[in-house]
Amino acid sequence: MNYDIQSKIYADFKTFKPTLKAWRAAGDTVVFTNGCFDIIHHGHVDSLQKSAAFGSKLIVGLNSDKSVEILKGKNRPVFNQEARAMMIAALAFVDAVVVFADNTPADLIALINPDFLVKGKQYEVHEIAGHETVLANGGRVETLDLVPDISTSEVIRRIKELDE
Repeated sequence: MNYDIQSKIYADFKTFKPTLKAWRAAGDTVVFTNGCFDIIHHGHVDSLQKSAAFGSKLIVGLNSDKSVEILKGKNRPVFNQEARAMMIAALAFVDAVVVFADNTPADLIALINPDFLVKGKQYEVHEIAGHETVLANGGRVETLDLVPDISTSEVIRRIKELDE
């Protein structure tokens, strides 16, 4: 087991590329998923664990702070990208966390070219960024059932209610 959490965190694809190359050479099956992972909850853990089951290496694309702010609003992220990356990398079934600055991970997915691209069933396959690249290269796109009634926005709403 790799307990060196920092060694699993990559600031960008360029720093991650040698690791990916080694995994490919070893014949690993590469799985990719992504998200903001602003406040980690059991729904995140569930989906990441299920994603990891598709292959031998799980890469998590993590939205940069600026990307989260653009997607979620001026008060987000709650935790900065370093803290979010550390929380995700601490999970034993996550092999790498790669930060990306774009609004979607499509460019990162094209560079990684995963065997599996995994997202929640709230998206149709044609709505998932990078699906064209993965399918065109012989990979698979999978969607997962989500844990009901849990989301970061819901957690934030509940916390705000405690203050009222």
